[in-house]
Amino acid sequence: MSLRGLLREPLVHFLALGLLLFALHGVVTPGGGGGSGEIIRVGAAEVAAMQDQFRQRWGRPPTPQERDAIIEARVRDEILYREGVVMGLDRDDAVIKRRVRQKYELIAEEEDSSAPTEADLAAYLKAHPDRFRRPAVVSFKQVLLPVGADAAALRAALDAGGDADRLGAETLLPRRINGEPLDRVARDFGGVLASELATMPIGGWQGPVASGYGQHLVRLSARVPAETPPLAVIRTEVQREWENDRRQTAAAARYAALRKRYKVEVAGR
Repeated sequence: MSLRGLLREPLVHFLALGLLLFALHGVVTPGGGGGSGEIIRVGAAEVAAMQDQFRQRWGRPPTPQERDAIIEARVRDEILYREGVVMGLDRDDAVIKRRVRQKYELIAEEEDSSAPTEADLAAYLKAHPDRFRRPAVVSFKQVLLPVGADAAALRAALDAGGDADRLGAETLLPRRINGEPLDRVARDFGGVLASELATMPIGGWQGPVASGYGQHLVRLSARVPAETPPLAVIRTEVQREWENDRRQTAAAARYAALRKRYKVEVAGR
């Protein structure tokens, strides 16, 4: 048979088309894609977990057909994921990079998840007492001065036994505050009044003292000093802070070690 006749044979056309498709597949999926050589294993534990998720959602176990369907959905996800990776779809994607980074950090943190000893927590509390200090607690009365009022005259009236619930300007502010931490006083009245209460003598009317509402006369009746509670009282809080510090320190050290393994080139630098 002549060359011209051979080129007219349908079988030759079929083989040529097959070779072309094979070559095109190699270009589109560089490095090899899926196929009969790929193995997807769905273990018994994974099947049990999928059935348990189905049971939690629907309140009953899946039928055999439903079980096969959820397994096939899992297989489909894996196949499409692998093919996407082969096509490079996982590269240069900020969302995927963030998820991978978060998973890496979570796994790394679990490797450093040993519980602290009592000695660890005691040492941490001793090194950072200010983090756990409780503010002073105060009890006091306050009278808001009317605009333009004579503060000295009003204080003299109060010192003489005048009714602190009736004297002064009408206001929705409480006139008697009992057992209030100073940080809350600062929140409600302002930092200036709270600072004055931290140092003023107990007993006797003082002022005027400024707040966000105006000028006040204030009588301090009790003050419990600021203190750092013992470990037995605040153990949970101390452990939470200890673990947070340990996480941050370990993450910084881990990144510093990893950073040394990479050479970074930045355009223009």
